[in-house]
Amino acid sequence: MLPARTYSITINQDWQTVYEKIWQPEYFPRWASGLAESGLRPDGEGWLADGPEGPIRIRFTPYNAYGVMDHYVDLGTGEEVHVPLRVVRNGEGAEVMLTLFRQPDMDDERFAADIKWVNRDLRNLKNEIEN
Repeated sequence: MLPARTYSITINQDWQTVYEKIWQPEYFPRWASGLAESGLRPDGEGWLADGPEGPIRIRFTPYNAYGVMDHYVDLGTGEEVHVPLRVVRNGEGAEVMLTLFRQPDMDDERFAADIKWVNRDLRNLKNEIEN
C-alpha cells in the first residue's frame, strides 16, 4: 500500500455544473499545470502530454453521473500512476478532491513538491471556475 493524502477545494458552484465544465480532458490544461502544462493531444484511447522527461500517456475515466474524473498517468515506464479525482456536492456548492499517492521511489522533498503542486492546481481550478 502507498501512503496517500487527499486535498480538496470548495468551489462556489453546483457540483454537477463544475463536473460538466471540467470532466473533459481538453479542459485540464486550463488548470492542471502538473498534468498538462503543454496541452493534451489525443492518442488512440488516451492522451499525450509533454513531460519534463519525455512524453506522458494519460487515460481518463469516461464521463459518468458520479463526478469521478480519475486519470492514469504513464510517465514512460509502462506502469501507471492512479490519480483519483472527484467532484462532490458540498451544500449548494462543490468540493473537488484529489488523492495523491506517494510513489515508492519518491523522497520527502519530491512528495512535498507534488503536494504544493496539487494544491496550486486546485486553487487554479477554483479561480478558473469562479472568475
